[in-house]
Amino acid sequence: MLLGLVLLMCAPACGPAREVLLLTAQPSRPKEGSSMTLICETQATSQKTDAQLEFCFFKDGRALGQGWSSSPKLLLPTVWREDSGSYWCEEKTTALRATRSPRIQIQVQDNDASVVPGRGCGLPPEGIPVWNVSLEVQPPGGQVQKGKKLVLICLATQGTGDITFSWYKGTLGLNLETKTQSSLAAKFEILAVTDSDTEKYYCTADNGYGPSISELVSVTVRSPVSRPVLTVGEPGAQVFPGDVVELRCEAQSGSAPILYRFYHEDVTLGSSSAPSGGGASFNLSLTAEHSGNYSCEADNGLGPQHSEAVPLTVTEIGRTGEENAVRDGYILPATQPADPLPTPSMGAASISLARCLCGPVPHSVCDQAGLGRCLVLLGSNFHPNSDSI
Repeated sequence: MLLGLVLLMCAPACGPAREVLLLTAQPSRPKEGSSMTLICETQATSQKTDAQLEFCFFKDGRALGQGWSSSPKLLLPTVWREDSGSYWCEEKTTALRATRSPRIQIQVQDNDASVVPGRGCGLPPEGIPVWNVSLEVQPPGGQVQKGKKLVLICLATQGTGDITFSWYKGTLGLNLETKTQSSLAAKFEILAVTDSDTEKYYCTADNGYGPSISELVSVTVRSPVSRPVLTVGEPGAQVFPGDVVELRCEAQSGSAPILYRFYHEDVTLGSSSAPSGGGASFNLSLTAEHSGNYSCEADNGLGPQHSEAVPLTVTEIGRTGEENAVRDGYILPATQPADPLPTPSMGAASISLARCLCGPVPHSVCDQAGLGRCLVLLGSNFHPNSDSI
């Protein structure tokens, strides 16, 4: 029982935390009949406020003292074994909801618990408090790939005896693990991280003189990019030299930022970045030499991914249909002769012609012998091109 204290209920408010709030007790292992001071303090906050702060202290769900107070400390003049339990504190301003600290367990010791053989009754054991606690992350920098292992190492530069290490996630202080060992370092592992493990973390270390708290460390879980999809201009549209086409490359998943590179055959055209994810574009002013296959690559540092190749044909103005067809590889030999067409007059020579596949060239025919030469029907005349393949 806490003598001389009035227990009041402070209605705790829920809401997003602005900072890390921690409760400490001095001493952390009080003895029966002695006093204990609870201290509610802010750690590693990036936000500052001039608003008046108020504090409230709790034990096992009940408020202590006079409820909300402007003092971050609460003195308990006398504590007994029944005062052992779970404690926490809350902080609020008039404009913001309350921030709650993680719970701490306080065990009130018997009067003879500190007796050490050879040192006399009631004298505390010799030792060095834990000091200068830090949290290290592996991999370094706090950037970890989804599905990989994350290691959180809690370190103290000094401290004797058994040290109790605790790891916390988020500014609300979700306790992940607590372990006690006789060393100045301990580690906690998450074997396969997920997107929900992107958060701020901190740790505490305590060897009986009160917990020492590390600074907040940010961890970001990153996902590799998926295979990107490339689109080249408007599907099915005919393009000519001088036109500008948009090459659009997009990976449907992957952590930002993403760098996209664009290729014509195996030659790099340029690159574009997507700082917030999504896709990126590259505009290309066409010449006759830009016919061919295009592809793109997406990379966010976790391994590049390449798109499938997309063909593009640039139709030259001023060339015959035959020349465009031959250049773009659309000429195919006749495989099944159709009905013979009238034989055109070509000086002293004449050839029998049949309709055949010549790609996109309109009104095209090639010689029945299958040589692959494409002739273009202009009006009522056939005009062979002897420069064909």
